[in-house]
Amino acid sequence: MTRRLSLFGATGSVGQSTLDLVRRDGDSWQVAVLTANSDVAELAKLAKEFRPAVAVIADEARYADLAEALAGTGIEAAAGADALVAAARAPTDLVMAAIVGCAGLAPTMAALEAGTPVALANKEALVSAGELMTAAARASGAPILPVDSEHNAIFQCLAGGRIEQVRRIILTASGGPFRTMSAADMARVTPAEAVAHPNWSMGAKISVDSATMMNKGLELIEAYHLFPVGLDRIEILVHPQSVIHSLVEYVDCSTLAQLGSPDMRIPIASALAWPDRMATPCAPLDLAGIARLDFEAPDEVRFPATALCRAAIAEGGARPAQLNAANEVAVAAFLAGRISFPAIVDTVRRVLDAAAPATPASLHDIFSVDASSRAAASHFVDQYEHA
Repeated sequence: MTRRLSLFGATGSVGQSTLDLVRRDGDSWQVAVLTANSDVAELAKLAKEFRPAVAVIADEARYADLAEALAGTGIEAAAGADALVAAARAPTDLVMAAIVGCAGLAPTMAALEAGTPVALANKEALVSAGELMTAAARASGAPILPVDSEHNAIFQCLAGGRIEQVRRIILTASGGPFRTMSAADMARVTPAEAVAHPNWSMGAKISVDSATMMNKGLELIEAYHLFPVGLDRIEILVHPQSVIHSLVEYVDCSTLAQLGSPDMRIPIASALAWPDRMATPCAPLDLAGIARLDFEAPDEVRFPATALCRAAIAEGGARPAQLNAANEVAVAAFLAGRISFPAIVDTVRRVLDAAAPATPASLHDIFSVDASSRAAASHFVDQYEHA
């Protein structure tokens, strides 16, 4: 049976991997919506290939360019935040939420409120508004299918088990490209070095988050919302080979692990086909060739981001939204050469120390916290740059 797919963030790494799987199993899918942030040329190219009913560019200034590129195709062109939300409310069988950052929050919420199953690749949305998102999913009955490799691994390990039988959830982390580097040497790393992940092929922002270990801290917050076992039962373990993607330990001390090649098409396929399975072109594991699997505790002295994230979700309220907004600004500043690598996490810490907003009760509140935290982070970035 053909299923309808709405893909938000079609031109990013997760979006491209999703469309690769759709191409290989084209008879099973009808693409209903494609969106992108500002890359009109690539969005138009994909729209002409997959023939969605509508293509949306988030940047309103690019609407005329998109409309011109799609002229005569019969594909509706739309632009802006409101158009993204409207597209997310349109009837479909699955929304792939792959917009990077807090920009993906509103359309993801709209899809959940409409009762549409959401394959969630946008961790920042759940970090910023986890309680609101999970409440919307419960109210509408829409399942949230995690796409992050770690959360998808946990999701698979929980199949056949019950959440109350879980003793521990263990998120694995590669440790990033600077796992063995001294703090002094990390002060001199470049953006090009930070985006060169040793195992995964990812976008620049996520790659930098992996290098700072902020990505793992954000994933801890995401796991807290997706798998309600309590913060004290969620742990992080560094596993440099990235073969075991996460583990679930049950009360009888049985531990289940999900293993796979470091290829995002594997967890994407799991979410697309759920509750079934689908074939992928990914390389099967050669455990004899891998030969060994290593593990070590995270070093929160050299990589303090995970402790910062744990403290933020423990305090709750607006803290995770503050943290996420400040991190997005700081990472962008680092990639632009404006601040040093250690200043990324320092900027986040300074934003959290500077203000304590009230607990958000709505998306409007979340966006208000996001805006004020971005302004504060930009202020601290300016201070670093002119020091």
